[in-house]
Parts: sequence; C-alpha cells; structure tokens
Amino acid sequence: MEELLRHTVATLAYRAGKALRGARPEFSAFRPAEGARSAGEILAHLCDLFQWASGLAEGRHEWNISTPGTWADDSARFFSYLEKFDRGLGASPPDAELANKLFQGPIADALTHVGQISMLRRLAGAPVRGENYFVAKVETGRAGADQPAPVVEFD
Repeated sequence: MEELLRHTVATLAYRAGKALRGARPEFSAFRPAEGARSAGEILAHLCDLFQWASGLAEGRHEWNISTPGTWADDSARFFSYLEKFDRGLGASPPDAELANKLFQGPIADALTHVGQISMLRRLAGAPVRGENYFVAKVETGRAGADQPAPVVEFD
C-alpha cells in the first residue's frame, strides 16, 4: 500500500510539474468565469492540501486557507509540501485505513485540481502539451519540481 501511495504522489508531482511549469506570472489571476476560482487560488489550495496531508500523516488535523502568492512562490511552496508529505510517507508509512483516507481526500482532490490548472492553461492560451503518461518516467520518491523530461508528447 505504501509503495502505491508514494507512486501516486510521484505521479501527482510529475503531472503538476507539467501544469505549473512555464505559466506566465499573470496566469495566477486567470479565472474562466466570474465567481470561479482563479488559477492562483487553485494553486494556493493545492499548497493547503499538502500542508494538511502532512499533518494528517503525523496525526494532526489542521486545515489552513492561504492567500495566493505569486505563481512562482506558490509553485515552490506546493512542491515543498508535497516533498515533505512524501518523505513522511517513506519514513513512517501510514496504516491501511489512514492511507486510504489520504488517497481519497487530499491526493485525489489534488489530482482533480492539477487537471483544472491544465484546462485553465488551455483556456488562457498557453496549453500544456498532452503526453502518453503510461510511458512517463515517474519515479517513486521524486515529489519535487525537478521532474524528468516527457518521453512522448503530442498536441
């Protein structure tokens, strides 16, 4: 279970790297419609999810709602929290019940939000190239912004 959970985190890091990398700073303010979250608000929420997830893995339930910063700062903050979470999973694997809850809560939510950011990039005129993720070089334990180059991209 631990290996699958950590591989899922690495997959999230890989996909988030593609979605976050290369976005123009003004993209943070982009929102598809009035009342919808901006890209920056979604990214700040991703940061909050993994700050929360790290606490959950350590036995604490502390939720924080952060204000969006710059795209670059929040991207770095997201990967910092994601790496911390992954290190914690490696050092002290959760039991099956907690692992399931971590997957169904913050991890699954984050996968959704990374997809939203990718969609917003396309709407904003700066699409993320599609990829055959089956052959992507996702590496368990690699949860930071430094991700391998894509193997097979397409438009």
